Amino acid sequence: MASEDVKTSESPVTKIVNLAEEAKLAREGVRAPSDAILSVCKSLVAGGVAGGVSRTAVAPLERLKILLQVQNPHNIKYNGTIQGLKYIWRTEGIRGMFKGNGTNCARIVPNSAVKFFSYEQASQGILYMYKKQTGNEDAELTPVLRLGAGACAGIIAMSATYPMDMVRGRITVQTETSPYQYRGMFHALLTVIREEGARSVYKGWLPSVIGVIPYVGLNFAVYESLKDWLVKSKSFGICQDSDLSVTTRLACGAVAGTVGQTVAYPFDVIRRRMQMVGWSHAASVVTGDGRVRAPLEYTGMVDAFRKTVRHEGFGALYKGLVPNYVKVVPSIALAFVSYEVVKDILGVDFRIPD
Repeated sequence: MASEDVKTSESPVTKIVNLAEEAKLAREGVRAPSDAILSVCKSLVAGGVAGGVSRTAVAPLERLKILLQVQNPHNIKYNGTIQGLKYIWRTEGIRGMFKGNGTNCARIVPNSAVKFFSYEQASQGILYMYKKQTGNEDAELTPVLRLGAGACAGIIAMSATYPMDMVRGRITVQTETSPYQYRGMFHALLTVIREEGARSVYKGWLPSVIGVIPYVGLNFAVYESLKDWLVKSKSFGICQDSDLSVTTRLACGAVAGTVGQTVAYPFDVIRRRMQMVGWSHAASVVTGDGRVRAPLEYTGMVDAFRKTVRHEGFGALYKGLVPNYVKVVPSIALAFVSYEVVKDILGVDFRIPD
């Protein structure tokens, strides 16, 4: 009975102590664990929304890009952006324009969430180490450090969601006349594992990781550096980050996406081609309607590069680049802006460090 009285009498005291401790942490700029977890969840949601919005907006161009990357060079169906989009509309209708987008969003939402969150955490960690190394507490992230943080974020996000990207590529390529139809992401994933082995869901992972380092790294580095330059130079009357308009952020994102994609694009082509290896019921766009087969057997990334260049020329490494440019400008721009807007709406109180 006495022990119960002690517990009862201690309860209000403990509560007051806890509240005082939380207030102290708040004054010192340290969030309570529950607040930190909520902030992480909000950041992940913002990143996921950004990925879903940006990819759905450019889904037809994304599908055309993949079709151009893997189509049989001896049986050309897609000759360019306008012709390709018209052909898809004429043969498959509106559903064909957005084929694979559901799977793409199922992949890109967690990918984007992990990527944006990983970049913020990597940026903070790298900046902390940089300050310790230089002894300058006022040090800021340089473009090279931002590139490193972006590369870390890209590798983490790509590796975490790669199996979904692999099956998304196959679903996107298949047509209504394909000998075999994947009914959806999970059906495709299980079918690939059953017929080709568990390791097959990571086909093309190496060129993907190598390509994502300059792609994601340059995206973040260029975007953040452009914003930083605009603020520091006080261009267009911009004196702080909050003065940046949506249009200005879109422009910064467009430049960042174009630079990153140009550097990394050949690795994206090779990744797609390696993902098609082992698909016995490959879509007609890859096999040439069964009349002529392109060399789809690769022993690795270097072999894929060599065979692609030897059989189709160096330009084959940039197949689909034009629709990709048309796609990447609004896609990357929308992703960055959507992320920051959703964070503001949700009240996420930490930002990518300057």
